[in-house]
Amino acid sequence: MDREASIGMSSATLALARLLLACEVIAGKTSGPAEPAAFRVYEKLRRPLCALAGVAGFRSLVSRALTMAKAEAPSLSVVQVTPDGYLQGLGEVEPQVDEHQASDGGVVLIAQLLGLLHTFIGEALTLRLVQEVWPDAALDDGNSGTGEKYEHTR
Repeated sequence: MDREASIGMSSATLALARLLLACEVIAGKTSGPAEPAAFRVYEKLRRPLCALAGVAGFRSLVSRALTMAKAEAPSLSVVQVTPDGYLQGLGEVEPQVDEHQASDGGVVLIAQLLGLLHTFIGEALTLRLVQEVWPDAALDDGNSGTGEKYEHTR
């Protein structure tokens, strides 16, 4: 069994999380000093998801995603979700890359959040939401997870 499947993440979900972080890394280079890319991705997802599910619903979703992500990236143990859905401590997480980890904690957290969204609202709505937030990201939703074509177009 591959590593992503053993932690409940599909390779497509992990690829999408990596794409979104890459988009924010590129955007961060042009906008000067800012928060870590994972924090910016989280914040960009938080706004429409709070509108969709309400603050309490979003907080429940992200709390579950964080719990699942902590199993894969123990460095996330310092991260907490505030009552209004903000993340505390994500900037303190150091990237950890070795053969036993999918990537840094931020990627794992975003992938778990996207995976839960996929489960609850479906692939099409998840990709539509992502496309609305990152219109320059090339997403291929016509292959239902089999032909994950995720790339940044800028």
